Amino acid sequence: MKPFLLFAGIVAGITLAFNSVFLNGTPKADAAVSRPPIVGIAHVALRVKDAAEARNFFGHVLGFDELPVEETANGKMRYAYFKVSDNQYIAVSPTLSSPTEDRLIHIAYRTPDARGLRRYLAGHGVAVPGKLRKDPEGDLSFSLKDPAGHTVEFIQYMPGSVESRNFGKFLSSKRTSQQIIHAGETVDNRAAASHFYGGILGYRLMWEGGMTDTRTDWVDMVVPNGSNWLEFMLNVHHPSPRTLGVMDHFSLGVKNIHQAFETVEARGYKANKPQIGRDGKWQLNLYDPDLTRIEFMEFKPVRKPCCSPMRTFN
Repeated sequence: MKPFLLFAGIVAGITLAFNSVFLNGTPKADAAVSRPPIVGIAHVALRVKDAAEARNFFGHVLGFDELPVEETANGKMRYAYFKVSDNQYIAVSPTLSSPTEDRLIHIAYRTPDARGLRRYLAGHGVAVPGKLRKDPEGDLSFSLKDPAGHTVEFIQYMPGSVESRNFGKFLSSKRTSQQIIHAGETVDNRAAASHFYGGILGYRLMWEGGMTDTRTDWVDMVVPNGSNWLEFMLNVHHPSPRTLGVMDHFSLGVKNIHQAFETVEARGYKANKPQIGRDGKWQLNLYDPDLTRIEFMEFKPVRKPCCSPMRTFN
């Protein structure tokens, strides 16, 4: 074969391979693409009305360090970041415009391959963004709507990003918890949510239960490559702002719920005493100034869970 024809053939092959993956900037559907890992919750983003009140709650009562403005990307603050661990944050945006507005902005999950996950989702018929660029914090991330209409974000921490350059920093000794163990969102169609999170993304059923043994109000789905979980909050119709704040929530894991109770009380928060939930675990419910529920939960049940077996995952 002549050199020119050989070169032309190589170029044509590269072009064909590129077009088999991307079309107009959007990954072409390819169900054969394997799913990259999803390893856990990266952050939960909330709307609040008053930044000062939020700082008192998340910074003083819960004891999390806030990243200084100069530590965010280009010194521009989209959110106030309260650091739970090197890999997990609570992101707060002072943009709540109405008491009836959903305070949950999105739940973000961490992956080591955001581009691959985007291609995978496109291959399974999920609408994904047309292009993937670094976000203002310097990470690769993209967002989409899940079947319940909630925004879900997938994020890959990149070298030099806000998160990466602050590894080992801003880890307060006053933290009431060192891990977000789950987040919850209202779900009106369990089958559709289960197909998306379980069938497509590979989340695994850990437990399901309800206020009585004969109904299912909560379904816990564990990320495919970690131990954090998403809780479907079922049987909620036209919720009040208070109820919406109870349902769209997140949970902080603790070894000793009574110690957590004593700590927040000593910091001026008046909480109801801890109780054992239907899942057999000690729980303590707090509410931020805008009525979003922050649930403290012990890692293991102390009594047999109701309704279904509690599966364990490494």
